[in-house]
Amino acid sequence: MTERRPFQRETEDRRRDDLIAAALDLLAEGGPQAATVRAISARAGVTAGLIRHYFASKDALMRAAFGVFMQRMTAQAAAALQGAPNDPAMRLARFIVASVSAPVVDALAVGLWAGFLHETRRDPEMRAVHAASYLGFRDQLQALIADLPQRSTALDARRAAIACNSIIDGLWMEGSLLPEAFAAGEVIEIALISAGAVLGVDLWAAHETDRNMR
Repeated sequence: MTERRPFQRETEDRRRDDLIAAALDLLAEGGPQAATVRAISARAGVTAGLIRHYFASKDALMRAAFGVFMQRMTAQAAAALQGAPNDPAMRLARFIVASVSAPVVDALAVGLWAGFLHETRRDPEMRAVHAASYLGFRDQLQALIADLPQRSTALDARRAAIACNSIIDGLWMEGSLLPEAFAAGEVIEIALISAGAVLGVDLWAAHETDRNMR
């Protein structure tokens, strides 16, 4: 019996993950009206009644899906820091570039985000998920900014992170929905130059130096 417990835990975690993945796929394909309990269970290969074993309600499943979706995008941006040089400006530039590039920049992702965001108006718990995901991304951005020699206080870094996050969010949205409105590499260049202007750092030059070092 002691050998079966880890397997059972892994199986339950896998089923829970499958339900979340099914919900996200259906939301991306057809919006909230497509993500019914019956459709989610069919896509995940389980009975509709089994959903209640993992989630107290469909709303609870949607909250979990929103959290996973947002954490995934933050993780995709943070993955760019793996193997990055030990240079604060280069590391920050890498994070910003990843945040406004594929796979983070994606039209389906914006559609999912907009659908979930609408739910935050009626569901305080969904709003809490949104707040946690926003702060999770902003905290990573703030930590990278705090490493720059130009940032003298925690308040400076926080306010700079809020400003830079706004730049990233706007370019992420428009770059995802209207990619044809931008020249190749233009979203990245605008993001780095704009964030660099806020911070007083030449992030474009740091990005170019980093690229030439690879």
